[in-house]
Amino acid sequence: MYFANISISEKYNYLEEKFRKAYKWLAETDISALGVGSYPIDGDVVVANVQEYTTYPASEASFETHEKFFDIQYMASGREMFGVCKRDGLKVKERIEENDLIFYQEPEFSGSVLLEEGDLIVVAPEDAHKPRCVAGAPCQVKKVVVKVAV
Repeated sequence: MYFANISISEKYNYLEEKFRKAYKWLAETDISALGVGSYPIDGDVVVANVQEYTTYPASEASFETHEKFFDIQYMASGREMFGVCKRDGLKVKERIEENDLIFYQEPEFSGSVLLEEGDLIVVAPEDAHKPRCVAGAPCQVKKVVVKVAV
């Protein structure tokens, strides 16, 4: 899935070599055999972060963005609702510069996408997202968030 406004539709090339490296790694790696942690794919330009967690209510999560990296969020196992909205107009709640992370107050309007095993979503710096949200009942998730440098 690709989520963007027409004003930035040609700003990024989602099939650029660094993205193709990430997609190839996701397709060819036995993620079930990997432990939680970071796995360099292409130096510090493309890095896979394996996560394991239990989903929780959307009311306990916050929208977030990143300025230096795209996220390719890949659901290795489990399922979650993944909130999406535009970054423009959101009110900042907290900035954690060293982690390239900005949290926002809950917007008036947003959407969500159901991510199930094998699904991925590409999130640009202009896209706010709210991961880890429960889809039905809480469940255990194994996810890879590939960070791709802008």
